Amino acid sequence: MKHGKKYQESLKLVDHSRLYDPEEALELVQQTSKANFDETVEISIRLGVDPKHADQQVRGAVVLPHGTGKVVKVLVFAKGEKAREAEEAGADFVGAEDMTAKIQNENWFGFDVCVATPDMMSKVGRLGRILGPKGLMPNPKSGTVTMDVAKAIHDIKAGKVEYRLDKAAIIHVPIGRKSFGTQKLSENLQTLMDAIIKAKPAASRGTYLRSAVLSSTMGPGIRLNAAKF
Repeated sequence: MKHGKKYQESLKLVDHSRLYDPEEALELVQQTSKANFDETVEISIRLGVDPKHADQQVRGAVVLPHGTGKVVKVLVFAKGEKAREAEEAGADFVGAEDMTAKIQNENWFGFDVCVATPDMMSKVGRLGRILGPKGLMPNPKSGTVTMDVAKAIHDIKAGKVEYRLDKAAIIHVPIGRKSFGTQKLSENLQTLMDAIIKAKPAASRGTYLRSAVLSSTMGPGIRLNAAKF
């Protein structure tokens, strides 16, 4: 794979033989972010669990203190009073059967997060094959199946991020934008890592945090000293 001149210049700033302390890595990731837009800073964490086992799954959500810098569009499946609550709380789209039909028939995905009241899940569940692979299916563990739709919307708009294992036992989560600066990125990172450490399954054995890599949208990976968390 060929990389551009800016990437090659950034790559020279990173010592791939060492593990960087978090704050040093955050400063470096901003130096290596050379694109002409405000790049997203993301962390990829490899855990010492087996995702094939149900009792070793790691999944949840956490509100980052400084958000992600992204404007998130929220779709809420609700009826009656809960639909009105969702609209008042700032949901971008609110509906019931009309919205499920729009997704099924028009292949519409003009939203980033789905929230549903429990009574709507019998209908939303039919969209599992469509929403599931895209990570958009409402789930009680991430707080997106709830009667308190106003709080769910507020948290999402405030910077709530979901974390979950992929098939390789790696979690990928954005922690903000380059423009946030080291302090805000550091606070977001620590909040996320605290949540993931707290979510350690009882069935997990050995080293839980195997490795962690920080990167910007267009920049090289920077290996973190996971022991610092």
